[in-house]
Parts: sequence; C-alpha cells; structure tokens
Amino acid sequence: MEYRRLGKTGLKVSEISLGSWLTTAGYVEKENAEASINKAFDLGINFFDTANVYMRGEAEKVVGGVLKDYQRDSYVLATKAFWPMGEGPNDRGLSRKHVIEQCNASLQRLGLDYVDIFYCHRYDKETPLEETLRAIDDLIRHGKVLYAGVSEWTAEQISEAVHFADKKLLDRIVVSQPQYNMFERYIEKEVIPVSEKHGIGQVVWSPLAQGVLTGKYKIGEEAPKGSRAADENSRKAISRHLTDEKLQKVEQLKGVAAETGISVAQLALAWILRQENVSSAIVGASSPDQLEETVKASGIKLSSETLENIENILQN
Repeated sequence: MEYRRLGKTGLKVSEISLGSWLTTAGYVEKENAEASINKAFDLGINFFDTANVYMRGEAEKVVGGVLKDYQRDSYVLATKAFWPMGEGPNDRGLSRKHVIEQCNASLQRLGLDYVDIFYCHRYDKETPLEETLRAIDDLIRHGKVLYAGVSEWTAEQISEAVHFADKKLLDRIVVSQPQYNMFERYIEKEVIPVSEKHGIGQVVWSPLAQGVLTGKYKIGEEAPKGSRAADENSRKAISRHLTDEKLQKVEQLKGVAAETGISVAQLALAWILRQENVSSAIVGASSPDQLEETVKASGIKLSSETLENIENILQN
C-alpha cells in the first residue's frame, strides 16, 4: 500500500480507503463488514469512511465497534452530516444546531473523542455559509474534528468557502469528496483545478461505478447472485451504469487490463490515481476477499499508451 498527503496537509492516507455506504449495517452481513475492516488493516489501509446517514447511524456503530480494537493513532476516520436524521425541521442541513449535534451523535456512536475528517455531506443553500464554517471551526478548536471537508460541492462553492475562511481566519477546507470514475468525470473541468489552487485533495467515492467497472456484469445476463445489482435495496444506486453502452466499454477495458497484466478493477482504480490531486479512492467490500484485489491497484503506474487506449474507449 502506498500513501498520499491529504491535499497539502501533513496527513498521510492510504491510496485505497474503505467505505461503509451500501456495504455496512443492513446491506452486508455484520460479520462480513467487520471482517472487511480487519482485513483492510492487514492490507495497509489506514483510511476509513462513514457517515451519520448510512443506515441512520448503524454503519457508524459497526465501524466504531471494530476500530475500538486498534490504536487511535493508527487510522484516519471520516464521517459526515447534512442529510435528514429525523423528521423534525432541524434534523437536516448544515445549521450550527444540526452540525454540532450530529458531530456529537456520531462521536457517541463511534465511541471516539474525535474524528479526523468531518464532511459537509452536501451544500446547504438554506444556511448561510458563514454559519456552517464557524460551526466546523468551533468543532476543530474543541478538538472534536481535526480536518474540515466537503462532499459534492461545486468549484464555486469551494472557492467561496476558502476565501471566507481566509478572510475570517478560520480553519480551511482541506478535502473534497466527489464521485469520480471512468463514467463520471465532471470534476476534471473545474473542481480539480480549483482544489489544486487551494491545496485541497480529492477523496473520491464510487471509483468502480458501484461495481460495474469490476467487469462482473454482462450484457443480456442476470446480475450475479449476491451483487449490488441483484439486491433490490442497492440496485437503484447502480442501475444508471448498467446500460449496454457502458457494459460494452467495460468489455473493451478488460482487453486493455489484460494487456497490462492487471484486472479491470485495478485498471479503473489506477486510472483514478493517475490524478495527483486525488488523495484516496474509497472502495466498498461485501467480503474481505474483494479487498485483496482492489488494494493491488495502489502503486500501479499506467503508461501513456495505456492511458490513451482507455481514453479512446471512453470517448467513443
């Protein structure tokens, strides 16, 4: 496993990190989820991602339950707040009330005194940016959060937050968590350039397009038993990638991967890690064995010829 700085901070995170959306507390058996976290440690992963909204806090409980057996300084943990956690009018968003209360609730579920990264899970148009940034800054000053991050914020929103933080001498955002894979490349145009300018690193989710870029799905065939596409709870998240056009591209990418001597999943992850601004790619695992293959993408350097072949497939 190789490690990268989180943006321009001094924090080092594994190039491959383990997430808990769709793979913990409800979608995957608890025993497999716990075993996957333990396996991740064995494979050199030191970066774990969760959120309060994942199964309404149950994912945090599972993650925290496993991490309690490891030294706190041996791993980096991120959680988030924004999405509804109740039916009340203040049970959502990025108001000071919701941010502070949800951070405290997450810490309680995780069984920790602090989290390394606290993300604003989306941008809240109903709350003044100043209110949110000051709340996050207070959490940092009280030692409950070490680094501030955002998820799925536009380049304009990120720039506004950085400029305000600099003006008011608040802790800056240092990490952005967008979706990024071979089929979702919108961050390349504006988010990455703005982030590079301000020293913000990307920690990307869905690097394998919800498993489509593993090559397990075939045109005209039923989804493999036990896969996300075969599960009615998680199928919605993956369905937009299960088109004939995309599956045909995956078949072509398999050929490129074979020529390189790696799997198509490793190819997809190495392609993401070609971006220097990407600090880590979050993968999921329904079983420990899945991590064995994906972590091998760390350190793979794709040749210019391979990158050109990939680009030709994706653009045609």
